[in-house]
Order: sequence, then C-alpha cells, then structure tokens
Amino acid sequence: MKPISLLGSTGSIGTQTLDIVKQYPDKFRIVGLATGRNAKMLAEQIREFQPEIAAICDEEKLSELKEYLANLDRLPILLAGEAGVAEVARYGDAESVVTGIVGCAGLLPTIAAIEAGKNIALANKETLIAGAPVVLPLLEKYQVKLFPADSEHSAIFQCLQGVPANGLRRIILTASGGAFRDLPVEKLPSVTVKDALKHPNWSMGRKITVDSATLMNKGLEVIEAHFLFGLDYDDIDIVIHPQSIIHSLIELQDTSVLAQLGWPDMRLPLLYSLSYPERIYTNWEQLDLVKAGSLTFKEPDHQKYPCMQLAYAAGRAGGAMPAVLNAANEQAVALFLEEKIGYLDIACLIELVCDRFTADNNLTPSLAEIMAADRWARNEVLVASKKLVQGDKLISTF
Repeated sequence: MKPISLLGSTGSIGTQTLDIVKQYPDKFRIVGLATGRNAKMLAEQIREFQPEIAAICDEEKLSELKEYLANLDRLPILLAGEAGVAEVARYGDAESVVTGIVGCAGLLPTIAAIEAGKNIALANKETLIAGAPVVLPLLEKYQVKLFPADSEHSAIFQCLQGVPANGLRRIILTASGGAFRDLPVEKLPSVTVKDALKHPNWSMGRKITVDSATLMNKGLEVIEAHFLFGLDYDDIDIVIHPQSIIHSLIELQDTSVLAQLGWPDMRLPLLYSLSYPERIYTNWEQLDLVKAGSLTFKEPDHQKYPCMQLAYAAGRAGGAMPAVLNAANEQAVALFLEEKIGYLDIACLIELVCDRFTADNNLTPSLAEIMAADRWARNEVLVASKKLVQGDKLISTF
C-alpha cells in the first residue's frame, strides 16, 4: 500500500481523495490528515482512516476535535495551527502528499513536504502561481516529483506521456465558462453570490466556483501551466468548451493535437497523480461519446472575463506579481462571497492592486518577499473596498 498524507481533508479535493483510498484499500493508506477548521468532519475521518497524525489549522478547534475523539481507543498525534499542518506534511513514511488546501495557505505546508522529500500531488494552484520562484528550485534540490492533480493539468500531463523532448508546441486549456457563460455581459452588474455559485458542470468549493465564473481559475491555470510545462505565455491558449468533456489539449511541433477526454469527475486526475505511472482499473462510468453528444468550442469573451487578461499580464510580469494577483483575487472573492462588494468589483480591485505593485515587483523574490507581497495585496484590496462601500467607483481599463 502506498502511504499518503492529505492536506485539506474536509474540502472537495480531500473528500474525493479519501473516496479513492476507501475504494482501493489495497493500494493506498492514510498517514496524515490536515484541515482548516471542520473539527467534526476531521474526527469522523480520523475514526475511519486511522492516520498516525492529524492537524487542524484553527487552534481554537483543537479542544473540540479532542472531544469528538474522546472515546477513540488509539488516538493519532493531534496538532493545531499552521505549524501543525506543516508537521503533517513532512511526517513519517508518506511517499506522496496531496495538497488540497485552497489558496496561499497551502504554500508553506507544501514546501515543508518537499523539504521532507515527499512527492506532491498538486491540487493547490497557488504553490506554483505564487511560489514558483522558490518552489521550483526546491523540487530540483530535493529531487521531488510533482504530479498535477487538477483536471486540466493532469490532462496535459497525460497527453505528454511518450512525447519526445521539445515536442510540445502549444497548450490549449479548456474552460466551461462558469455560471455566467450564457449570460449577456450587460446583465453582470446585477448578478448575486447565489447566481455565481451555480456552476453548470462541476461540483466545487465556493471560492473556486466564483473563480470559474470570472475565468480567473483559467488565468491562474495559464500561469501554472507555464511553470509546469515550460511554455511561453504566447503558446498557452484558453478555449470555452461548455460540455467539459475534453479537459485540455496539447499541440505538437508537427501540428498534431492530442486531447484527454472524460466525464467531469475530479477523481480521475487525483487517482492518476497518486498511482502514476500505473493505470488502476476502476468501475467508474465509462465515457460514452454518443451520450456526450456534440462537443463545441468558442473563444472567450474578453469583456465578460477581464480576469483572464489580468492573469496573463501578471504571468508575463513575473517575479512576485503572480502572488499579488492571486492574493488580491482571494481577498476580493472573499469580500464578494460575504456580499460586501459586487461581482464586477472583483476584477476592478485585482487590477488596481496589481497596478500599484508594478514598481515594487522583484523578479527574483525570496519566500519572505512572496509572503509579504501576499499580505500587502490582501490589505490593499480591503483598503480599496472601503471606498466602494463609501460610494466611490473603481474604473477598470477593460
């Protein structure tokens, strides 16, 4: 059995990973679990999967967690706080660590896992988006393998198997278009949080569902693809594919195009990231092209999705700018989900903060500088959002 640890165990990625472990108990076993603040659900997972160590990031929830586990015969090591999560990441004989913590909070524990020599099943975009200047040298230093566990980059990785060095010419990322794919642009000013969370194809967390509506998720994936596969930004394209059957495509030097297809199901990329290079038989629903019907494609509407252009610009700027973009987006989306700003304010706030950071962008930032840029961007969004509450308007160049 392959020993694995799981960061973000109570979220969407975490629960689907545990479904895989449950389905293949002869293939995988859980060494460590870590989550943010859901003590009750973490306790249930501890009882079922019997890890050696577990952590909850919210330190105030540790006593609650212990209460839920009071009558458990064999308790795991129980820790709390960011340090506790990092300890789970580096602990024991786990060969792979699944990084399912959303946002920049997943960066530090992922670094801890790399420094402990653990392979990474990467479901946390921010590890490379914000931390690539630090993470990439660490992967080389510790000879750690990083396997993409999200559907788009897993699709690219799968298509690249057997492709010779320098054979890749272009990457084509497919996007569902999110909740407002078919909504006229002029109606976007009046959309609500409830509207934004109605993803047409995927079941995901609240933050990433909003990112799908703005297409920031795809912009972030462009930056991640740049670091994962080494292509220039001019050679990474986005296409709207409403059916979400083709998860991404690659074009080779001779113009041949390869694609990976499947039903919208995160378990497949998660399973492949853990089992590579093995292909494990599953009893999951097989793809039926007749049932899938027509597969259609269209160019993204730049007026509807300004976040996509912001991401390309931040990626090309390099340095700490992607970290600023990511942090500004996280903070702006959080404000939107709290109904403190409008939907269109998300892109305006991100653009404003990135523009303010341009003069201070260090192209070779340290981890401390990346984290400082992250904190700065979040605060700038909060400051700028107060102007919105006071009735001022943010003017976007898009």
